[in-house]
Formats: sequence, structure tokens, C-alpha cells
Amino acid sequence: MQEAIQKASALIEAMEYIRQFNGKIIVVKLGGSILEDLELQKKLLNDIVFMSTVGMRPIIVHGGGKAITKAMNESGLEPVWVQGRRYTDERTLAIAEHTLVHKVNAPICDMIRELGAESMALHSLSSCVILAEPLRLENEDGRKLDLGLVGKVKEINAGLLETLCAAGTIPVIATVARDKAGGKLNVNADSAAGMVAAAVKAEKLVVLSDTHGILESVADAGSTISSATEKQIEDMVSNGTITSGMMPKVESCFAALDGGVKKAHIIDGRIEHSLLLEIYTEKGIGTQITK
Repeated sequence: MQEAIQKASALIEAMEYIRQFNGKIIVVKLGGSILEDLELQKKLLNDIVFMSTVGMRPIIVHGGGKAITKAMNESGLEPVWVQGRRYTDERTLAIAEHTLVHKVNAPICDMIRELGAESMALHSLSSCVILAEPLRLENEDGRKLDLGLVGKVKEINAGLLETLCAAGTIPVIATVARDKAGGKLNVNADSAAGMVAAAVKAEKLVVLSDTHGILESVADAGSTISSATEKQIEDMVSNGTITSGMMPKVESCFAALDGGVKKAHIIDGRIEHSLLLEIYTEKGIGTQITK
């Protein structure tokens, strides 16, 4: 009886959030262990289908770095990293595109359909919603760095995403972009998710990772910061509390907030129902960042 009462209480707590987010777009960035563990992935996608069923409008953006590295190794290619970004030549891009589209994106779309919702694959081999330009970086002495076919997101086809969401279809975006000449560029999935959220004026961006959110102390896994402002996060970057591994996710959240998204979240996707707990409960489970 007590267990049934607790379940009913949880539903009542969720009711206000379900009303509040009805019809609102939520961008979810998938990465890390979620893309390696099919059982974990299915549970998470089931939560996303639940969101869609109760009237929210989820958009999925995914990467696939580990799978790309594995495919490169199997092809005899050794990944080369330039300031934390994968150097991308034509062969590397072909492997990345094949991996992201066929090994990651297609199974996600299939699983969503199996769970009872409609999905649409959006990538460089079908309808591509990300337009990018070559990313230019410099080292400390001002010399230009060659990243190859690596892109910086320039524009998002927000109209197509909004149309799909309005129809109850879940867009699933793989992060190989097109440039203005029709060529292809590899773009960072965290960065793309932030830009997608900004373009569609999403209610929330939720970045799923392999950490419990942003920690007050890196040495203490239980020191998750529940909520912080953009300024507080910037201070943590300045004083070294937030390290380079978390920076792409933080920058993604900043891009979303700068584009008008109300809240961004970084949560641990390995925890069962972490997505629902973050959205539908008062306390949440990760780190919430506001403007």
C-alpha cells in the first residue's frame, strides 16, 4: 500500500510540470555511456517517449565519439587530436559519417518507433538541419591550427525542427553538418545541441553525461551543485573548479541560455530515470544553470 501511495504522490508532483511543459520543446543531448550501453539507452529513450506522450516536444542531438574512434581503429587509422578536437580528413569524415548515421542514429530512431513514438532521422545523408563553416583555431603564439574538415555551427533549420515537433515526431540529429557549398563538416555534438536549443527557443536543454553534474569539488562525487547562474559557473571556470572535460558541456549550456533558453541542465544519464527526475521533480538530480 505504501509503495502505491508513493507512486501516486510522484504522479501528483509531476502533474504541474506536465502542465507547465505541455507543448514546449526540450532538447536532449545524448553522449557518453548511453551510446555504448543498449539497455541503458532503451531506458532513456523510453523516458523521452514518455515526455512526448504527455505533450512535451523532445529533440535529440547525439554524438558518437567512442564509436568513431573504435571504427577508425578497426580501419587502421589512429585518431589525431588538436586542442581536444579530432583532426578530420576525408577518410576520417567518411568513417565518422557512416558511424554516426548507421551505427548510432538509425538504431535510436528504430528504438523510438518500437517504444511507440514517431521519429525522424536528420543527418548529412538525408535532411540535414545543421549548416556549418570551417572551424579556425589558433595556438598561443597566434599560429593557425589545421583541423581539417571540422566545422563550427553557423545556422540551424529551426523551421523543419518545429514542424516535426508540432506533428508529434521526435527529431534525432546526427552531428555531421553541411557547409554552404554542400560539403560536409564534422561538428562537436555538445556545441550543436546548444545551438539547436537556441534556434528553436527551447524551454530547456538537457545534456546527459557520465558525471553527476557540476561538482563543487572534483574530489567529492557527492558535491553536485543543484543550481547555479551563468556568472557562478563562469567564476568556477576561472578558478579551475570546472576543468577542460566539462567545458564543452558548459559552453553548450551558455550558447543555449544566450539564445533565450530558460534553463540548461547537466545530468548523469547512467542513473535510471535521471531525465524525468530532473524535469518532473522539485529537487532534480543534476546541475541546473540559469541566465
